Amino acid sequence: MEELNCTPVFEIPVFGGIAVNESIVVTWIIMAVLTVLSVIFVRNLKVENPGKVQLALESAVGWAQDFFEGIIGKENRRYIPYLITVALYLAVSNVIGLVGFKPPTKDLNVTAALAIMSMLLIEYSGIHRNGLKHWVGHFAKPVPFVAPIMVMEVFIRPLSLCMRLFGNMLGGFVVMELVKAVVPLLVPIPLSFYFDIFDGLLQAYVFVFLTALFMNEEME
Repeated sequence: MEELNCTPVFEIPVFGGIAVNESIVVTWIIMAVLTVLSVIFVRNLKVENPGKVQLALESAVGWAQDFFEGIIGKENRRYIPYLITVALYLAVSNVIGLVGFKPPTKDLNVTAALAIMSMLLIEYSGIHRNGLKHWVGHFAKPVPFVAPIMVMEVFIRPLSLCMRLFGNMLGGFVVMELVKAVVPLLVPIPLSFYFDIFDGLLQAYVFVFLTALFMNEEME
């Protein structure tokens, strides 16, 4: 329980004091690292005779773009940078336990914030594609009495995204801490490959995949 407590690291002395938890600090570190790596990797890009790093990055970005275009369509590629950014953040957050940090995604506040952003993007994509009038009218289809259920779905989808990510990451964290306490030598190593790497990357994939899928449904 002591490991799971989101104790404040420091406090910002405004509005009576704003507590900054460890998950926020780790998120800032991840953001800084990803930003610095992005600046480093995009320097000295070449059209002719590109290096191996540039080719690998172009292949990765191209694969991600093709993957999301296959879900939401080429005409909606404007949303792909957001989806790739969230996928990168989640991938790093979920495996950062390997270097001694607590995964930010084991904090319900972090997963809830990501889910709320996804909810807003999902609904915005539908409004932008079909117009506000059509978006409001679709809640009463196929018959008006289903409108309450359709409205609930707007909030159920991000709630499912939030709880799925939080539950899996928290569960993996708890299992690893219990295993380390009981058999601290060799047993945690193969389990760490599963919970910290495979499951962490899988949850990042599932989160952005479902977000793109819900966007496609909303736009249709």
